[in-house]
Amino acid sequence: MLVLRLLNVVAPAYFLCISLVTFVLQIFLFIPSMFRDPSTTPLFSPALLHGALFLFLSANALGNYVLVIQSSPEDLGKSLNLGEGAEVVADWLDGSRFPGSALPSTHFCRLCSRVTQRHDHHCFFTGNCIGSKNMRNFVMFCLYTSLACLDSLVAGMAYISAALSMSFANPLAFLTLLPHSISQFFSGALLSSEMFVILMLYLWLGIGLACAGFCCHQMLLILRGQTRYQVRKGMVVRARPWRENLQEVFGKRWLLGLLIPVLNVGSDYRGQKVK
Repeated sequence: MLVLRLLNVVAPAYFLCISLVTFVLQIFLFIPSMFRDPSTTPLFSPALLHGALFLFLSANALGNYVLVIQSSPEDLGKSLNLGEGAEVVADWLDGSRFPGSALPSTHFCRLCSRVTQRHDHHCFFTGNCIGSKNMRNFVMFCLYTSLACLDSLVAGMAYISAALSMSFANPLAFLTLLPHSISQFFSGALLSSEMFVILMLYLWLGIGLACAGFCCHQMLLILRGQTRYQVRKGMVVRARPWRENLQEVFGKRWLLGLLIPVLNVGSDYRGQKVK
């Protein structure tokens, strides 16, 4: 438990550090390298369009990240007058203190010391549980983080291609880039800044793939009207049309939440009955 609590503190700091490094590299290295002659650069140049796209993706990723943290799990223990203390809430959820009173898909997280309605999982990178109040923001956070990493990966490859005069036309070039760069770095033929960018390329690739996988898996569960907690516990939920399940999470005005980071807009995340 001590290791998990430590991870709950270190993981958000690690994510914010990676986000800051990515922002600095994009603004002060990748985007300026796209301007060959700033005096003759047109208004809608590739550099300006890339900068606007990166700022849009970053603002949505960071905005939804903050909203996931701010949308804390519901403290159902106080609202239902179950008493104070984690033990009382845990006993209520297990049904040992109040038999039959536990709500379906409701879970007490010992890391958060709170009860989450429609509990899905505990996200260490946000230090918060994902449930009915922040599910949509978590999905948007994963989506825009994966897109921001893909954008940074493409910009970084373009920078390395120009700095080292190499081509990524061969798919194997990216796989052999790291071991070849390490040998050049220790021989003194590669600068520290270029080596750092190459390491960040693989980090962006890993984070982007992980966030894309989380997003796809979460969307599949939403379409089925399930949560990870329900799947892990073997709970069977009432079958409903996938459109209703999507509307329950994203709301009727889903397009607004797709463009800008906002709280649940028009969503009605109702609890499902467990058979």
